[in-house]
Amino acid sequence: MSARVRKVHGCMECQDSMSGRLEAINISRGGVPKQSAFEALITEHGVAGDHQNDSYYHGGVDRAVVLFSLEVIRKLQSEGHPITPGAVGENLTVSGIEWDAIVPGTRLTVGDVELQITRYATPCQKIRASFLGDDFMRIFQDRHPGWSRVCARVVKGGIVRPGDAIVVDSVDAV
Repeated sequence: MSARVRKVHGCMECQDSMSGRLEAINISRGGVPKQSAFEALITEHGVAGDHQNDSYYHGGVDRAVVLFSLEVIRKLQSEGHPITPGAVGENLTVSGIEWDAIVPGTRLTVGDVELQITRYATPCQKIRASFLGDDFMRIFQDRHPGWSRVCARVVKGGIVRPGDAIVVDSVDAV
């Protein structure tokens, strides 16, 4: 695969599934759940107004923004988990994207903001209240591929708002 490939898949059906919508922006002064915001400035340092209590495990340039899928949240809810958007610490809740195709190296555009996925987010015990039996490992990539949150670095910052279009642009080496 070349270093930069336009779209992740070649067929029209797959291309349609690789565009989506920003459903929610979630921020907090530290901890979870994060609360929804009407808009946010995203810079290489992360989402303005969002703070992480433990910078060893959270934040930094390669973990500036955390994304999660609304469709995955809904599937978890259908299993009985009391999860909601922002409850597991994601900054951006997105919809309409083939979530298991969002892997490290993926570049996507949210409104005018450009992000590159750097890694899967490792779940921590502080999100346990969002899961039946406190099973926060339900969204651990190694155990349940395609169900994890993802971390991203900011390639180009800007302001985002719920309803902004999301386009998966390419997959690059990380």
